[in-house]
Amino acid sequence: MSKADVLPDDLIRARLAADLPHWAYDNGAISRTYRTHGWKGTLMVVNTIGHLAEAAWHHPELHATYPAVTVHLNTHDAGGVTEKDLALAARIEDVVCWRPGREGGALEGTPADPAYAYIRYDD
Repeated sequence: MSKADVLPDDLIRARLAADLPHWAYDNGAISRTYRTHGWKGTLMVVNTIGHLAEAAWHHPELHATYPAVTVHLNTHDAGGVTEKDLALAARIEDVVCWRPGREGGALEGTPADPAYAYIRYDD
């Protein structure tokens, strides 16, 4: 298996600003914190990220607490951030932040009632 190319810092920052504005770049990794409404939401986010990472065969570092999940991505064998990290971050963002009720169609999404809330969306 060949090593992926580490991306230059300025390119990483530009790609995050353009495509993943809630993600940050620091200390050789990209990261994002997803805020939740409690442990149930935290576990749902962790399991979602776990499935996506395993399917991609690219594994993030996760920090799970009662009200949040922080994801850190870098390509360990390359020694920095590569296209793999940006691609997995985009997929995680798409799935964790998916809100079908805003798309119209048959799926209505989670009710607005706080009793059903599990993710604290950024908007």
